[in-house]
Amino acid sequence: MKLVILDSQTVSKDGDVSLEPVTSLCDTTVYGAVSDDKVSKAIGDADCVICNKCLITREVFETCHNLKYVGLFATGYNNVDLDAATDFGAVVANVPSYSTDAVAQHTFALILDYFNKISDYSASTRSGDWINYKFFSYFYDPIYELSGKTIGIIGFGDIGQKVAQIAEAFGMNILTYTRTPDKAKGKAKSVSFEELMKESDIITLHCPLNDSTREIINKRSLALCKPTAMIVNTSRGGVINENDLADALKAGSIAYASLDVLTYEPMREDCPFIGLKNITITPHIAWAPIETRKRLIKSVASNLKAFLEGNPINKVNN
Repeated sequence: MKLVILDSQTVSKDGDVSLEPVTSLCDTTVYGAVSDDKVSKAIGDADCVICNKCLITREVFETCHNLKYVGLFATGYNNVDLDAATDFGAVVANVPSYSTDAVAQHTFALILDYFNKISDYSASTRSGDWINYKFFSYFYDPIYELSGKTIGIIGFGDIGQKVAQIAEAFGMNILTYTRTPDKAKGKAKSVSFEELMKESDIITLHCPLNDSTREIINKRSLALCKPTAMIVNTSRGGVINENDLADALKAGSIAYASLDVLTYEPMREDCPFIGLKNITITPHIAWAPIETRKRLIKSVASNLKAFLEGNPINKVNN
């Protein structure tokens, strides 16, 4: 069978992780990147395609008559028209849970950077401020303990639960808003969305992007927050109305935001957060440690192998 990989550079930067577990399974053509208008041409007569963010539309299935398998270098699959895949008899397979540890780690890296002012104090020290200070300990900007703070976790799947475990180790109070409240365990308490927004010192998003979560963080929900609250998003950019969040940050109605994802990626020049001082943005890297990407590629290979053997796994369409 023929396989085409459309956007290998999204998972293997300059070959820092090997694609061999996948490419060894088929006659494979690898593209570093393919624009969405060239996807059909790149796939051609291939039987299988694997991608990360390239759009696999109904038009692609109509054009690429041999295409019977779409594998994803990701958990999310909103870039694939699932109804069209089903109509054309194609299997779509994702990789669940591969990045749980990495995303939870990045979530707390963002939280700790803010509460301990790591970046600010490091920059100040590099500029010579400590050299010019007369006392042994230089603290010009308040830092805070996480113990006793309340973290509100929106979405309580694998990543949300991992974040709760870490929060418990820090001695935090844990609230969660989830469609499956029976998953709340340990110190985690399932509450309404409104209560979570009102009571949380940190609000962290770990939900999928769908009709019920799109722009769940907006002018109305932000108005419920404490003025000292911090928003963290390592899920999908579209769960936040970015203009409303920017307005809240400018007005000081919330204190800070740390984001690893944006509605439009890569970041655009008209992003409403540009120029704001009370925000940290990282370029969608929570999922990207070396170990995590190796695990991802191994799972993508397992998905493809199962399909080739006639027993598809991690299928997300009907």
